[in-house]
Amino acid sequence: MQFIKNIENEQMQKIALEVKPGDLVEVHQRIIEGERKRIQIFRGILIGRKHGGSRETITVRKVTKGIGVEKIFPIHSPNIEQIKLIKKGSARRAKLYYLRDRVGQKGLMA
Repeated sequence: MQFIKNIENEQMQKIALEVKPGDLVEVHQRIIEGERKRIQIFRGILIGRKHGGSRETITVRKVTKGIGVEKIFPIHSPNIEQIKLIKKGSARRAKLYYLRDRVGQKGLMA
């Protein structure tokens, strides 16, 4: 069991993530298409964090052309370049899944 924890600790990034649900974030993700590499930015509201340690994930939601899009990002993945905090939010819950049912400006936490 200690062997597995040692491997997981080696794979963890040394960055302290100071974001919480309700924050507006940008996730910079490396995309590899054949031989080309680029960074794709996903900007949205962080609606939840799960697990802990090297398995920790965040769920980010944005609305594009009237359609809600959610992505789950593993924080310690080597494909995640950075997670940038754009705007602090104020949420009193750990999971903001109720934003899925909101429409228009009500769906934005500000």
